[in-house]
Amino acid sequence: MANIGIPGLIIILVLALIVFGPKKLPELGRAVGTTLKEFKRSTRELTDDIVDEVQEVKTEIEKM
Repeated sequence: MANIGIPGLIIILVLALIVFGPKKLPELGRAVGTTLKEFKRSTRELTDDIVDEVQEVKTEIEKM
């Protein structure tokens, strides 16, 4: 699936246009964009929490 290429993308877009219609496509695009943005934000927060925990453990080890 990593090597879809331009022709594959065109086929996918045409199929999406046929299935969902031209009026629904912008709404679907916005929904996908919002979902990806939320996923990135959640992932970033989780990563930050893990980094904070590691820093706390390092600090506690250094105090010993």
